[in-house]
Amino acid sequence: MERDLTRERIIKAASDLLTQGGRDAVSTRAVCTAAGVQSPTLYRLFGDKDGLLDAVASHGFESYMADKTALAETDDPVEDLRRGWDLHVSFGLANPACYVLIYGETRPGVESTAARRSAAVLAARVRRIAEAGRLRVSEERAAHLVHATGSGLTFSLISMPEERRDPALSVMAREAIIAAITTGDSPAADAGPTGIAVALRAVAPRLTVLSVAERAVLAEWMDRVATSEG
Repeated sequence: MERDLTRERIIKAASDLLTQGGRDAVSTRAVCTAAGVQSPTLYRLFGDKDGLLDAVASHGFESYMADKTALAETDDPVEDLRRGWDLHVSFGLANPACYVLIYGETRPGVESTAARRSAAVLAARVRRIAEAGRLRVSEERAAHLVHATGSGLTFSLISMPEERRDPALSVMAREAIIAAITTGDSPAADAGPTGIAVALRAVAPRLTVLSVAERAVLAEWMDRVATSEG
């Protein structure tokens, strides 16, 4: 119990420093002073500064993830993606220091716990579009494109003085991406072989009439079609 309270106190101190002064303000010495602990305690609980920052990112992300996962699914998975996009951008603008910590401190092959959780939610939303037969590119390509464009836009808006931010930019970018990856209200057949392959790939795990090996082969074939056609 005491260990948990100490951990929470350190994370709170680091979060406050991050909000006030950005990442550079979150030094080990400053955090220990603010939290009233010795550095060995911090290292014992978090391993190193990167471990602490990962914990801070996850802490700051909790409210966002709660809102994101609480978005009730509708019968329109594309509209659900729109709402997820808007929530993502809103979080970044309301919590710029935390957002930059999560998405701006990237290293090859390294991803924060918070970023992985967010990516999983996005992948699930893209999967629903694919299952509805309304995705015109592969699920992986769609998710990467949505994430790259959404985070890039959010960083651009964060860098602008608040009075110069144009809210229409987010809507325009969102609709351009949705037009690029979905078939609109049309069935997958209208997107040609790619749309059909993506839809079939999405439902392949549920085709229990096929064996596990057959489903795996089908998924591999549909991935190949979607990638080559896309």
